This record gives sequence, C-alpha cells and structure tokens, in this order.
Amino acid sequence: MTPEPDPPYTEPWLRGTHTDISAAPRAVLHALELALDDLKHWTADLSDAEVHAHPLGLNSIAFLLLHIARSTDRILTYAEGNQLSAEQFTAYKSEQSGEESKVELLAEVESAFTRAAARIRALAGADLDAERGVGRKNLPTSIGGTMLHVADHTMRHVGQVITTAKVIKALRGEPV
Repeated sequence: MTPEPDPPYTEPWLRGTHTDISAAPRAVLHALELALDDLKHWTADLSDAEVHAHPLGLNSIAFLLLHIARSTDRILTYAEGNQLSAEQFTAYKSEQSGEESKVELLAEVESAFTRAAARIRALAGADLDAERGVGRKNLPTSIGGTMLHVADHTMRHVGQVITTAKVIKALRGEPV
C-alpha cells in the first residue's frame, strides 16, 4: 500500500485549483503538482548516495529527476511550435552525469515545473487541436497532445522513482 504524503492529503485535482483554465491544461498542471508531491515524499529519507545509486540495475533516481525536469521543457518547446535549442540538446546529453545533491535535483524539478506551469497557462487558450511536430522527423501531434504527454511522461517516470525508492528501502531492510 502506498502511504499518502503528509495526512490529511488531498490530491491536486481535488483541491479546486486552476479553475481559470480549461480542463485539459488544468489536468496537466494537477499532474505536475502531484508529481512534485510524490517525488518529495518518496525521496525524503534518501541520501544523496542513494539517489545516485542503481539498485538492481535500475535507473538512478538522480537520472530520473533530471529527465523529468528537462523532458518537460523539451516537450513544451514542441507544444509551442519550436525545435530544440543547442542548450536543450546539451542538457539532454548531461542527464546521465552529475553529482547533484538530492536538494539540487528536486529544486531543478520544482523550477522546471514552475516554468512549465506558466507555459501551459500560455497555451491553455490556444486551439489544442493545432498541429505540432516533434523531433527532427517532425512527427505529427497537436498542442493538446504535447501537453497531455507532459503529464503522461512525467507520471511514468515518477512511478519509476517510487519503485526505485521502494527497492532502496527494501534493500535497507525497511518495509515498503
């Protein structure tokens, strides 16, 4: 059973927030808020070394946190109708490296989500069916598709963080 962060806990989608924007972009904002809540909760008692560990060959939590933050930026770049910059490619290539502390990693995620929220709000009034292209091959999607992928992709990797954190705790001999 998954413990809830800081009882009593109300999930973001039930808090009555972001009612000034339409349902789909609002759901993406709620997913980012839930992701940050979960990331903080499940990494709270992990050391920096544990965040960088690869238990049982799993991706490190450090990599996943960097990937969550930086992929959010990349996906929203496509939503805005742009291609990735050289800086974004450099950031992408550096996701596997680094010795950032857990505090620094979570700060990067939180900062990325804050910037993402502003970008999602800016796109909220757009035609969500407007076509967009992704990647060098300009694969077809839409503004709405990219925004929903931000939520989907983020939550997929949050699940991986939770799983890795549980493995680390189990290897410590703690109940999960």
